[in-house]
Amino acid sequence: MDSFDHILNWKLKQGSHPFPGKDGGTCINEAAIVAAGFEYQPVRKVEEMPDCFSRPICKLAMQLNDTANDADRQRLLRFVTRLACADTPEVEAQRAALIKSKQVYGHSFDYGLKVLEEALAIGRQAGAPMAVVDARSRMDEVQSRALRPTSLSDSPVFAKIKSWFEPKEQTEPAA
Repeated sequence: MDSFDHILNWKLKQGSHPFPGKDGGTCINEAAIVAAGFEYQPVRKVEEMPDCFSRPICKLAMQLNDTANDADRQRLLRFVTRLACADTPEVEAQRAALIKSKQVYGHSFDYGLKVLEEALAIGRQAGAPMAVVDARSRMDEVQSRALRPTSLSDSPVFAKIKSWFEPKEQTEPAA
Protein backbone atom coordinates (compact mmCIF):
# COMPACT_ATOMS: atom_id res chain seq x y z
CA MET A 1 0.00 0.00 0.00
CA ASP A 2 2.96 2.33 0.43
CA SER A 3 3.17 2.55 -3.35
CA PHE A 4 -0.35 3.96 -3.58
CA ASP A 5 0.77 7.57 -3.37
CA HIS A 6 3.41 6.99 -6.05
CA ILE A 7 1.10 5.53 -8.66
CA LEU A 8 -1.96 7.68 -8.19
CA ASN A 9 -2.11 11.00 -9.98
CA TRP A 10 -4.33 12.72 -7.43
CA LYS A 11 -3.50 15.92 -5.62
CA LEU A 12 -4.86 16.50 -2.14
CA LYS A 13 -5.79 20.06 -1.32
CA GLN A 14 -6.94 21.92 1.76
CA GLY A 15 -10.67 22.23 2.44
CA SER A 16 -13.72 20.95 0.63
CA HIS A 17 -14.16 21.18 -3.13
CA PRO A 18 -17.19 21.30 -5.41
CA PHE A 19 -15.75 18.79 -7.92
CA PRO A 20 -12.29 17.39 -8.46
CA GLY A 21 -10.14 18.82 -11.21
CA LYS A 22 -8.03 16.91 -13.69
CA ASP A 23 -5.30 16.50 -11.04
CA GLY A 24 -7.70 15.44 -8.31
CA GLY A 25 -7.87 18.55 -6.20
CA THR A 26 -9.87 17.26 -3.24
CA CYS A 27 -9.35 16.70 0.45
CA ILE A 28 -8.45 13.22 1.70
CA ASN A 29 -12.03 12.38 2.70
CA GLU A 30 -13.41 13.32 -0.73
CA ALA A 31 -10.71 11.20 -2.38
CA ALA A 32 -11.56 8.30 -0.04
CA ILE A 33 -15.23 8.46 -1.01
CA VAL A 34 -14.31 8.10 -4.68
CA ALA A 35 -11.74 5.37 -4.01
CA ALA A 36 -14.37 3.38 -2.08
CA GLY A 37 -16.69 3.44 -5.09
CA PHE A 38 -19.15 6.12 -3.99
CA GLU A 39 -20.27 9.01 -6.16
CA TYR A 40 -18.11 12.10 -5.59
CA GLN A 41 -19.42 14.54 -3.01
CA PRO A 42 -17.87 17.53 -1.28
CA VAL A 43 -17.18 16.99 2.43
CA ARG A 44 -17.29 19.92 4.81
CA LYS A 45 -17.69 17.84 7.98
CA VAL A 46 -17.18 14.15 8.76
CA GLU A 47 -20.88 13.59 9.37
CA GLU A 48 -21.31 13.92 5.58
CA MET A 49 -19.22 10.79 4.99
CA PRO A 50 -20.97 7.50 4.09
CA ASP A 51 -21.74 5.31 7.12
CA CYS A 52 -18.96 2.82 6.37
CA PHE A 53 -16.33 5.49 7.15
CA SER A 54 -14.94 5.81 10.68
CA ARG A 55 -15.88 9.24 12.00
CA PRO A 56 -12.89 9.60 14.39
CA ILE A 57 -10.46 8.43 11.70
CA CYS A 58 -11.97 10.75 9.07
CA LYS A 59 -11.97 13.67 11.49
CA LEU A 60 -8.27 13.19 12.22
CA ALA A 61 -7.53 12.74 8.51
CA MET A 62 -9.40 15.98 7.76
CA GLN A 63 -7.49 17.82 10.49
CA LEU A 64 -4.16 16.59 9.13
CA ASN A 65 -5.21 17.40 5.56
CA ASP A 66 -6.27 20.94 6.39
CA THR A 67 -3.31 21.86 8.60
CA ALA A 68 -0.56 20.29 6.48
CA ASN A 69 1.58 22.08 3.95
CA ASP A 70 1.16 21.00 0.31
CA ALA A 71 4.06 18.51 0.37
CA ASP A 72 3.04 16.80 3.61
CA ARG A 73 -0.62 16.67 2.55
CA GLN A 74 0.31 14.36 -0.35
CA ARG A 75 1.69 11.87 2.19
CA LEU A 76 -1.92 11.23 3.24
CA LEU A 77 -2.67 9.55 -0.10
CA ARG A 78 -1.56 6.19 1.28
CA PHE A 79 -4.51 6.34 3.72
CA VAL A 80 -7.19 7.02 1.10
CA THR A 81 -8.28 3.38 0.86
CA ARG A 82 -8.18 2.84 4.62
CA LEU A 83 -10.76 5.37 5.84
CA ALA A 84 -13.81 3.20 5.04
CA CYS A 85 -13.28 1.17 8.22
CA ALA A 86 -16.21 1.97 10.50
CA ASP A 87 -16.52 -0.52 13.35
CA THR A 88 -18.75 -1.11 16.36
CA PRO A 89 -19.72 1.91 18.48
CA GLU A 90 -17.33 0.66 21.19
CA VAL A 91 -14.39 0.50 18.80
CA GLU A 92 -15.22 3.91 17.36
CA ALA A 93 -15.31 5.28 20.92
CA GLN A 94 -11.87 3.72 21.60
CA ARG A 95 -10.51 5.33 18.44
CA ALA A 96 -11.95 8.70 19.41
CA ALA A 97 -10.52 8.42 22.94
CA LEU A 98 -7.06 7.52 21.62
CA ILE A 99 -7.05 10.44 19.19
CA LYS A 100 -8.25 12.84 21.90
CA SER A 101 -5.64 11.59 24.38
CA LYS A 102 -2.82 12.13 21.89
CA GLN A 103 -3.73 15.81 21.43
CA VAL A 104 -2.61 15.87 17.81
CA TYR A 105 -3.32 19.53 17.21
CA GLY A 106 -0.17 21.59 17.70
CA HIS A 107 2.17 18.64 17.14
CA SER A 108 4.13 17.81 14.02
CA PHE A 109 2.53 16.32 10.94
CA ASP A 110 4.63 13.16 11.42
CA TYR A 111 3.23 12.78 14.93
CA GLY A 112 -0.28 13.10 13.51
CA LEU A 113 0.45 10.36 10.97
CA LYS A 114 1.61 8.05 13.78
CA VAL A 115 -1.60 8.70 15.71
CA LEU A 116 -3.62 8.00 12.56
CA GLU A 117 -1.81 4.65 12.19
CA GLU A 118 -2.47 3.81 15.86
CA ALA A 119 -6.16 4.65 15.55
CA LEU A 120 -6.47 2.56 12.39
CA ALA A 121 -4.96 -0.41 14.27
CA ILE A 122 -7.81 -0.43 16.81
CA GLY A 123 -10.65 -2.84 16.09
CA ARG A 124 -11.46 -4.53 12.86
CA GLN A 125 -9.00 -3.62 10.17
CA ALA A 126 -10.18 -2.34 6.86
CA GLY A 127 -9.41 -5.90 5.73
CA ALA A 128 -7.21 -6.52 2.76
CA PRO A 129 -6.47 -3.11 1.35
CA MET A 130 -8.65 -2.27 -1.60
CA ALA A 131 -6.93 -3.15 -4.82
CA VAL A 132 -4.99 -0.13 -5.95
CA VAL A 133 -6.17 -0.82 -9.49
CA ASP A 134 -9.81 -0.56 -8.38
CA ALA A 135 -9.22 2.68 -6.50
CA ARG A 136 -7.20 4.13 -9.34
CA SER A 137 -9.82 3.30 -11.98
CA ARG A 138 -12.54 4.90 -9.85
CA MET A 139 -10.47 8.03 -9.30
CA ASP A 140 -9.40 8.19 -12.96
CA GLU A 141 -13.05 8.07 -13.99
CA VAL A 142 -13.88 11.04 -11.77
CA GLN A 143 -10.85 12.95 -13.08
CA SER A 144 -11.93 12.28 -16.67
CA ARG A 145 -15.23 13.99 -15.95
CA ALA A 146 -13.24 17.07 -14.95
CA LEU A 147 -11.72 17.11 -18.45
CA ARG A 148 -15.14 17.26 -20.08
CA PRO A 149 -16.56 20.72 -20.72
CA THR A 150 -18.67 21.80 -17.76
CA SER A 151 -20.30 24.79 -19.43
CA LEU A 152 -21.34 25.77 -22.92
CA SER A 153 -18.54 28.34 -23.20
CA ASP A 154 -15.96 25.57 -22.58
CA SER A 155 -17.33 23.42 -25.38
CA PRO A 156 -15.34 23.02 -28.64
CA VAL A 157 -18.62 23.29 -30.57
CA PHE A 158 -19.33 26.66 -28.96
CA ALA A 159 -15.81 27.84 -29.83
CA LYS A 160 -16.36 26.83 -33.47
CA ILE A 161 -19.71 28.62 -33.72
CA LYS A 162 -18.25 31.68 -32.00
CA SER A 163 -15.42 31.76 -34.55
CA TRP A 164 -17.98 32.05 -37.37
CA PHE A 165 -19.11 35.40 -35.98
CA GLU A 166 -15.73 36.89 -35.21
CA PRO A 167 -14.35 39.40 -37.70
CA LYS A 168 -11.98 37.81 -40.17
CA GLU A 169 -8.71 39.29 -41.35
CA GLN A 170 -8.96 40.48 -44.92
CA THR A 171 -6.38 38.96 -47.24
CA GLU A 172 -5.42 40.12 -50.68
CA PRO A 173 -6.93 38.04 -53.48
CA ALA A 174 -4.46 35.89 -55.35
CA ALA A 175 -3.33 37.40 -58.65
